[in-house]
Amino acid sequence: MKTAVFNNKLIKNIIKKLFPFYDSKEIKELFNILQGSYSKEKKVAMFVGGCVRKHLENEDVDDIDIATIHTPDELKNLFKDTNVRLIETGVEHGSVTLLLNKIKFEVTTLRKDLKTDGRHAQVSYTDDWQIDSNRRDFTINSIYMNQKGKIFDPQSGLNDLKNKIVKFIGDPAKRIEEDYLRIIRFIRFTIQYNSEIEIYTNDVIKLNLNNIKNISKERILNELFKIISLKNFKNILINKDIKKIFSLIFPELKYLDRLEKISLLPKNFKLKNYLILSIMLLDHTDNHEYFCHKYKASNEIKKKLKLFADFVNKYHFEKNNFQKDLLKNTYFYGKDNLKNICTLLYFFNKKFNFEELLKVIKKIEKISIPSFPYDGNYLKKMGYKEGKEIGFILKKLEIEWIENNFTLGEESLKQIIKNPLIKYN
Repeated sequence: MKTAVFNNKLIKNIIKKLFPFYDSKEIKELFNILQGSYSKEKKVAMFVGGCVRKHLENEDVDDIDIATIHTPDELKNLFKDTNVRLIETGVEHGSVTLLLNKIKFEVTTLRKDLKTDGRHAQVSYTDDWQIDSNRRDFTINSIYMNQKGKIFDPQSGLNDLKNKIVKFIGDPAKRIEEDYLRIIRFIRFTIQYNSEIEIYTNDVIKLNLNNIKNISKERILNELFKIISLKNFKNILINKDIKKIFSLIFPELKYLDRLEKISLLPKNFKLKNYLILSIMLLDHTDNHEYFCHKYKASNEIKKKLKLFADFVNKYHFEKNNFQKDLLKNTYFYGKDNLKNICTLLYFFNKKFNFEELLKVIKKIEKISIPSFPYDGNYLKKMGYKEGKEIGFILKKLEIEWIENNFTLGEESLKQIIKNPLIKYN
């Protein structure tokens, strides 16, 4: 099995080397337009950031960021009569999105900071690649690559990437004061690359932690989900300095140690982001409600956390109590939600092992969810007219049907329809 996985990975790496992402027809078309009348020797546009890092590490490239000497207005003119759609996503910051054959490219003009306040930067445009690299956050994010795959590395980020070192460009204090979100980004990359944190950087971060409150909550939550999405997020438990900083930034996530059981899961057992968040967040209090309010969480996240929190309070982390109502809960909440809740119980209950978790999940998967056999048409045939009364009776019928183990005798059925306000056993 390990040999097969190794061979698949080797084949994927060979394919990526033979057919790199920058060799696509869309990118060729894009760079031809960007190059325009400039000579081929002129650095007009280059890849930068995550796409370069991922390419160098033979990972899948998804988001493609391009830096260019062209200003947003120049970009508008360049792509005006082409197949490329230009979207003004962040023109005030020098950024636009280019869309070609459903592929998105984030394009940003080279910049230098004139003034920063820890949240926003006042910038001016430049055509100097060294100056643009000076204002970036980490050395590993300042590696540029041209359309042919040639590297331009003004901050020696290539060496740091090779050695898994996450390092601020220049003075960490200055970089952090320009944008306090960089503290959370530093945590993300440090976990991702299992990097050590220098004493000075650690001290500077701690001195500036209080300033994170000035950043928009949406930006913070977005970064949190990027951290949670890391394949090796559980390694946060290993690096004590990073764990402490993370806990100070997100005090609501007070159950980090529950993540220890992730190491007992097989690699193919994937956990959704909202599930990992729930593992660190949920208890018998309204902790999740405060978190959602503080970080302006989406309605989807609020709904998931409330559902999980209700179950946690109902079953008090006990897997046996949870299994007693398996059929009813599957009917009400669906198989996917129930499997997620069961997985939560695995993390909350130290005595709940993975083999037991798998058994319960298999039970859930095998359940045939009953279908409620009555509807409005049935009641209309009984003489009822459309209206609130039909809805009320149907709800009463459904409750009695569930409580009687998804069955309802003919006599009970008739009695409930005639007298829906009376309790029947």
